[in-house]
Amino acid sequence: MAEIEIGIGKSGRRAYGFDDIAIVPSRRTRDPEDVDISWEIDAFRFELPFLASAMDGVVSPATAIEIGRLGGVGVLNLEGLWTRYEDPDPIFAEIASLPSEKATARMQEVYQEPIKESLVTERIRQIKAEGVVVAASVTPQRTQPLLRSILAGELDILVIQGTVVSAEHVSRSDEPLNLKKFIRELEIPVIVGGCASYQAALHLMRTGAVGVLVGVGPGNACTTRAVLGLGVPQATAIADAAAARMRHLDETGVYVHVIADGGMSKGGDVSKAIAVGADAVMMGSPLAAAYEAPGRGFHWGMATFHPTLPRGTRVRTDTRGSLKEILVGPAHENDGRMNLFGALRTSMATCGYETIKEFQKAEVMVAPALQTEGKALQQAQHVGMGH
Repeated sequence: MAEIEIGIGKSGRRAYGFDDIAIVPSRRTRDPEDVDISWEIDAFRFELPFLASAMDGVVSPATAIEIGRLGGVGVLNLEGLWTRYEDPDPIFAEIASLPSEKATARMQEVYQEPIKESLVTERIRQIKAEGVVVAASVTPQRTQPLLRSILAGELDILVIQGTVVSAEHVSRSDEPLNLKKFIRELEIPVIVGGCASYQAALHLMRTGAVGVLVGVGPGNACTTRAVLGLGVPQATAIADAAAARMRHLDETGVYVHVIADGGMSKGGDVSKAIAVGADAVMMGSPLAAAYEAPGRGFHWGMATFHPTLPRGTRVRTDTRGSLKEILVGPAHENDGRMNLFGALRTSMATCGYETIKEFQKAEVMVAPALQTEGKALQQAQHVGMGH
């Protein structure tokens, strides 16, 4: 792809987000009932190509169980409130009641409570007892210290997650986690991320991970792009990671799943993420709007409470429906925020594709007018796409 001159001494590629592109209908259409949106990773099969983000306002043991029953997988944050407090409900209530100007400072205090290893094991077992696949997230620096408690709970899928996770972390003071050695010696499958470039995705795939999270800073609750200046618009980041997936497959014969992490709030965003190359999506804020979500209409990222440099914020999502209505409908709103995977199924059917892997081959085009063309009345009345 041609680079654009930013200045005499610096050039860069043009990158695209979901709002910049459109999926082009093909010559064929299909009945939605004939479309298969299921997803398989390692030994696990899910009816929905979906993971719920490991954020405290979204995934509790109860919502992880419900999401599992609906066909997805909820990823529990093992460094969050559920492993720091025996009963975190009063903490959630307090966070929801805080004025905006005091939220971050108070959350920094709340999250100073130490992680309790016994709760790590207990929460995993609590979800597993209900017969659903259990996934949980840790940051690289806490992976080894919490590993014994994680394995004691018999976790199914481990997610090693951070703002940016690399296969070549360098430190003069601490012994970094050797991802390749760790993953190859671990008996359970590992998903790693985030990343946002071809090379970073390829190196993470070479660690032996079964999936790579793609996204740096696109989430509603994330402020990484403002605080650190880092990030790549999601459509380009996913397409680059998908190219890395094909190179890795050619080199090794091993298919590593690309999981779009963040930047999606509507069914159309989910469809575009798949069309540019994702195998599945990870979402937070759309689920934070569920009645069952522990955040009580609020949502915050995993780095919101960082003790010295917060890279997230508490945002209001309000409540709009049940987890079931948001994920698989029925929808009672017309702006794409409900029945997200019914929308994916319909999008695939409209374009004539039967499976996720087929839909990854859909034609897309750069189409910034997609959000505004013919939408003047919706925008003026704040309804539909102009809500």
